[in-house]
Amino acid sequence: MTRRLNSLRTAVLSFVLLPLLLLMAAVVALGLHEFQTQMENRMQEDIELVARSIRLPVAGAMLQDDAAGVQQSLDSLFQIEEVFGVYVYDADGRMVAASGPPSPTLQRRGEAQVISETGSLGAFGEHQGRETFSFFLPLSDPAGRIVGLLQVTRDVTPFRAFVAQLQWQGGLLMLGISGLFLLVVLFGYHRAVGRHVSRLMAAMRAIGEGQRGLRAPEQGPAELRGLAVSMNRMMERREASEAELEAQRLEQGRLEEKLRHSEKLAAIGQLAAGVAHELGTPLGIIAGRVQRAIRHLPEADPARTEMEALKAELERVETIVRQLLDFARRNPLQERSLDLAQLVGDLVERVRERHASGGVEFRLEGPELTIAADRLRLGQALENLLENAAQVAAREVRVRWYASSDRVELVVADDGPTAGRGIDDEQAERLFEPFFTTKPTGEGTGLGLAVAQVALEDHGGTVMLDRSVAGETRFVVHLPVVAGAQEDSLR
Repeated sequence: MTRRLNSLRTAVLSFVLLPLLLLMAAVVALGLHEFQTQMENRMQEDIELVARSIRLPVAGAMLQDDAAGVQQSLDSLFQIEEVFGVYVYDADGRMVAASGPPSPTLQRRGEAQVISETGSLGAFGEHQGRETFSFFLPLSDPAGRIVGLLQVTRDVTPFRAFVAQLQWQGGLLMLGISGLFLLVVLFGYHRAVGRHVSRLMAAMRAIGEGQRGLRAPEQGPAELRGLAVSMNRMMERREASEAELEAQRLEQGRLEEKLRHSEKLAAIGQLAAGVAHELGTPLGIIAGRVQRAIRHLPEADPARTEMEALKAELERVETIVRQLLDFARRNPLQERSLDLAQLVGDLVERVRERHASGGVEFRLEGPELTIAADRLRLGQALENLLENAAQVAAREVRVRWYASSDRVELVVADDGPTAGRGIDDEQAERLFEPFFTTKPTGEGTGLGLAVAQVALEDHGGTVMLDRSVAGETRFVVHLPVVAGAQEDSLR
């Protein structure tokens, strides 16, 4: 209830319409009062003219003691519609002649003498329930002596009724005009202000309830449009701040996760380095002795076959130890300008030789591009990606690279049975974890991708699995472009 009383519409009605209606009512009331005053003055002037029209005949008849002449003059005046009664008094206040009802005004003898001495006089009175107005005019002889008093009375009840009717009609007219003004003001307020304010309030309520992306309608008068524009700018700044805070929160979470991952990798790297170091020497001794034993055994000796199998397993263990050392190695990079196309070509030839019997075809696509990188570490990362692709490819491995303004992108894709989409979400999340592999037990160490990721991160780059292309398993490598290297590539 209080909210409605304090509303903008109530303020418009209270401070605009109400004063206007009060002013109009005052003007109408003053107009009616002035009309009534003017009509009363006109009525008095009419009675006065009537009285003065018979003043001389009546005075002459009284001087001649002609009572019949006085009565005849009065009767002639009584025929006028506005005249209620005509009366003549002598100088002592005694009624000499009358035409109409008994005098409604003059009640005492002394009154005639007083009126005669003071001159003409008009007075309102009441007679038999009707309101009257009487005009008194002294009668004098040629010498100026007062010989009598003439009273002409008019019934003003119809006039009062007419004025009352005007007042009643004026009141009804004011009521109708007030209602019309009220409707016009309410309609105008709604069209010009109210609907736009309602939309702004609805938008503010919705925003207050937590809706995002909502904007206040920029409609209506200039002031309301300006308010809506200011609100929208405020919401845009607020949402931009919230988005920035959310981005910072996500980035902080990503950095924290990356830090935890780096700490975990560092711990694993230290463990791997220690294990590889401790295993390296005894494995080397065992491998040397196995090699010597093989040379001393005949070709047909079953022991030679066992020794060769043992040698193969030792080579596999040495490969694992070497990968452990590669994973643990975080030495400073020895960056040099490298021809990426030549590096990829050399790596592909090495991988192709190892898989010559598989019939896998390698397709290379990319421009001549010079980058700044550690040839050994970057080559190690790319060779692991190529090796994984060659191991699972059905027919071909495609390698494509290109440079943009701020990075180099290299894609290694194979058409193997996993085909990108065969790797589920859980596997994709753990794909770069050390010792995690999707290969059968005994066929992979789970270190190839981890080594590649560490080497690329040391170069300020990234590697990720892209499962957006059906029928392919794609690994995408991003490397930053170094200004000097980029200028060399452009030359």
